[in-house]
Amino acid sequence: MTNLDELCINALRFLSIDAVEKARSGHPGAPMGMAVMAYTLWHKHLRHDPHEPGWPDRDRFVLSAGHASALLYSLLHLYGYPMPLEELQKFRQLGSMTPGHPEYDPDTGVETTTGPLGQGFANAVGMAIVERWLAARFNKPGFNIVDHYTYVMASDGDMMEGVTSEAASLAGSLGLNNLICLYDDNNISIEGSTDVTFTEDVGARFRAYGWHVIGPIDGLDADSVDMALNRAKSIKDKPVLIVCTTCIGYGSPGKAGTASAHGEPLGPEEVTLTRHNLGWKWGPFEVPPEARDQFSLVKEQGRLARKQWQAMIEDYAMQYPDDAGRYFRQIEGNLPQGWEESLENIEKDLVKPMATREASGVVLNALAQTVDNLMGGSADLAPSNKTIMKGAGDFNRQDYNGRNLHFGVREHAMGAIANGMCLHGGVIPYVGTFLIFYDYMRPPVRLAALMGLGVIYVYTHDSIGLGEDGPTHQPVEQLMGLRLVPGVVTLRPADGFETLEAWKVALKRRHGPTALVLTRQKLPVIDTATGEKRAVDKGAYVLWQSGKEPELLIMASGSEVNLALEAGRQLKDKGIESSVISMPSWELFNIQPQDYRDSVLPPGITRRISVEAGRSLGWQRYTGTEGVNIAVDKFGASAPWEQVYQSLGINVDNIVKAALKMFPAGDC
Repeated sequence: MTNLDELCINALRFLSIDAVEKARSGHPGAPMGMAVMAYTLWHKHLRHDPHEPGWPDRDRFVLSAGHASALLYSLLHLYGYPMPLEELQKFRQLGSMTPGHPEYDPDTGVETTTGPLGQGFANAVGMAIVERWLAARFNKPGFNIVDHYTYVMASDGDMMEGVTSEAASLAGSLGLNNLICLYDDNNISIEGSTDVTFTEDVGARFRAYGWHVIGPIDGLDADSVDMALNRAKSIKDKPVLIVCTTCIGYGSPGKAGTASAHGEPLGPEEVTLTRHNLGWKWGPFEVPPEARDQFSLVKEQGRLARKQWQAMIEDYAMQYPDDAGRYFRQIEGNLPQGWEESLENIEKDLVKPMATREASGVVLNALAQTVDNLMGGSADLAPSNKTIMKGAGDFNRQDYNGRNLHFGVREHAMGAIANGMCLHGGVIPYVGTFLIFYDYMRPPVRLAALMGLGVIYVYTHDSIGLGEDGPTHQPVEQLMGLRLVPGVVTLRPADGFETLEAWKVALKRRHGPTALVLTRQKLPVIDTATGEKRAVDKGAYVLWQSGKEPELLIMASGSEVNLALEAGRQLKDKGIESSVISMPSWELFNIQPQDYRDSVLPPGITRRISVEAGRSLGWQRYTGTEGVNIAVDKFGASAPWEQVYQSLGINVDNIVKAALKMFPAGDC
């Protein structure tokens, strides 16, 4: 390591220290200990161009240890990304580009939102999967147009999280040789030494997962890190973990190697001592000119690498115009022409009673014929979720060309990997599991919503209709849990045709996650009576109306829509005119113009009933103070699904009785 290298490393350290100190909030210790690793990676190995942060064939960098965000912002600033020094001075302040933990911003070079530990690591696995898939699809002899690494920097905390274990196990099984993890092993967590809770041999664990492990090495020595990265890139059949021994808060005389360096500013006195200890003679937010010049060298190298790639892709387009067209369409996130029209051919397959999970499988396989970058799978439940694309091949270490992914029983990692796939670009990811196991993957669903990622979730076995498997597998609160997440659109279709429309919504909605909530049990095809289009894209619509002047509104979603229809017909025979509303998506309905919402739920009609085999919480928004919510506000039971519905009161008789109570004798 040269004196100039040391100067640059300390520039990273002190920009991070100064940002935290000015904010009086943050995590200085990790940036101080990780600066050598970060500088060596970014300066000598990471292929990137600050002039074009979104260059498709750039290497991806994921700071899974998101609490070290000040280090990332310092890197982005010094390497020439659109991250002005003023933004570092506004670290953790309202409206700044430098929030407390990194938030996805491709325009500034922040590849993903991190902070919840382990999520970034699993995102990196998803990115590496897509790189291998695109390479298998598009590379030709002499044209490696897709050829980049995904680098992730992870902490002891990342390694403790279960999602990291799940994702690492899958990455090893897939032999993702384009994935390299620098593990910052500083032996400190918030509560003190990791000896208290984390004494395992991480390297041995990763070897068991099928990774190539390098180290432990001295993570504070740039030459050692450089040699380890060179060696890592020579490994051609496995992902690589580099175990780097470091010191949290390196350079601080009073706090180095202690837990107090983790999550609080060093304090003015300790900052002064650290400056003296590391020989840093510059003031807050000052960077020596010779250091800036050194960082600029890499910026120019990145520009050259990108231009070389652009020249290659232009030659590629001349020789392989069709492939080039598909590549750019997929990378840009555009759907192929005619995809929606192609679905008209399957309507004949939906005109029979079927579970909506089965209908979803029919639609998915039709989509797979046209939407050639639809890629996904299930957490070992594909035959039940109906998430297999027939004839699309399996993605595995022998063949990265397949589109069916097998995640194993790893719901948490599956969700986070899907986020990474979407972040990389080039595929439309979908994942499947039972709705009850949404709880196992809630953190990545939340992050997908926070980042606005177009991941599609296929949640089957959606209610007490699961039947005999009993209350452990019968979701009651999960549907409402999905609706609570800002930015998630949840769709619970009532039959095969609504399922078809729900998939269309999901494919068109590329800037936010969509959850398709589907039944295990067969459902009849709903007769709209009016012949009107099922307006699933509007979230709710009048499915059936018994008269011109309805006195009662009955709202339902999914499998309960048919119960609502039958109740409406029986009430008509009793002289009560009603309107039955299919309400597959609250989120879509809530964003419709007020006049449309009033046409579906006329404000003057206050007698209202909701029917749904899940928690009643939230339905009051639509039923009002005078309404009735027929729901399941307790856990289910193990029995055939028809008996469970009957015993928990989700039936036509209860709807009719609730309606009759709303009408005093003689009013109907």
